Amino acid sequence: MKSFTQSPTEPAFVQNPYPAYDAMRALGPFVRWTDYDLICTTSHAVTSAMLRDKRLGRQVPEELAPAPDAARAAFDGIEAHSMLELEGADHMRLRGLVLRSFTSRGIAGLADGIRALCHTLVDQFPAGDFDLLDAYARPVPVITIARLLGVPESAADDLLRWSNAMVAMYQARLTPQIIAEAEAATEDFSAFIRAHLVHKRAEPGDDLISTLLAAGDKINEAEMISTCILLLNAGHEATVHTLGNGVKAMLEAGVRRADAAAVEEIMRLDPPLHMFTRWVMEDCEIAGQSFKRGEKIGCLLGSANRDPSIWDAPEAFNPERTGPAHVAFGGGAHFCVGAPLARMELQIALEVLWERCPDLVLAEAPVYADVYHFHGLERLTVRRG
Repeated sequence: MKSFTQSPTEPAFVQNPYPAYDAMRALGPFVRWTDYDLICTTSHAVTSAMLRDKRLGRQVPEELAPAPDAARAAFDGIEAHSMLELEGADHMRLRGLVLRSFTSRGIAGLADGIRALCHTLVDQFPAGDFDLLDAYARPVPVITIARLLGVPESAADDLLRWSNAMVAMYQARLTPQIIAEAEAATEDFSAFIRAHLVHKRAEPGDDLISTLLAAGDKINEAEMISTCILLLNAGHEATVHTLGNGVKAMLEAGVRRADAAAVEEIMRLDPPLHMFTRWVMEDCEIAGQSFKRGEKIGCLLGSANRDPSIWDAPEAFNPERTGPAHVAFGGGAHFCVGAPLARMELQIALEVLWERCPDLVLAEAPVYADVYHFHGLERLTVRRG
């Protein structure tokens, strides 16, 4: 296995990581990314296989669990109960409970509200140049998830602030300040959810928190809090990045599309999450490479989605593509539980945007934020033409 060196915070990589992925992919389906000291997958076929292999998982092998760190005790406590970080029966139990609120009927019931929200936000677009992320891409998912959870929309600013602080813990540029901010946000977010659990016990509604409470002893309070935080953090962050990246791609390509095919092409072309890690749970061989229990694998979703052995001219935005599914939503047991909602949100948001603002143009060159393993814009300054 060959090695590759590339700082994930180097400015050129932040703005365009895809040439580095091309270079990695040329070295083989597996490379050792020296900056992380991590084995990474590069091709679509191997990345897909790793995501689905049941001999790999998200849960840290017991013998490798890190010692408790008081500086991040609240954040790690949420992680310990997160279905994203669990395997086996506990993961299936929590995922099953969440899926009760992610039925096709339940998701479809949110559509009219999402469409009305999008129109309201467009009505409030300022004259002249403005950041589409602040005006549109950030409010749509955070308010939608607030409605799904059953918490007040008026809390959207707090939810957004807490989410941003907590999600920063997954970034390559982790610092003591980021850890401290995430810890404070975790404590505030947990207290907020705990208060709403009390309220929903007294006055249940047609929302996810009430659904979790109705499960009785199948889920404890710590798991409820962790699940609500996970759905907000994961669902919000990914949708914001995807909508921003997608509008950027369409404006640059001179295309205005809002159908399901366009949403899938956005996810393939410039996905919101570029690396998703797996732990090897038992000695195994995958795609000719041997692995030992306790090794950690980085599945490079951003590289897999640009694999030229799968798609012609993978760097181009082309909603007419055919072929296998992209891996932006992951795969296997941890395939994104909110994928149907995200797809609907994105399609409605694009429909309303292009209907109301067909003359939208870029006002300045888009700038990506230094947030790897995520990949999303820092701002997207536009104006109506």
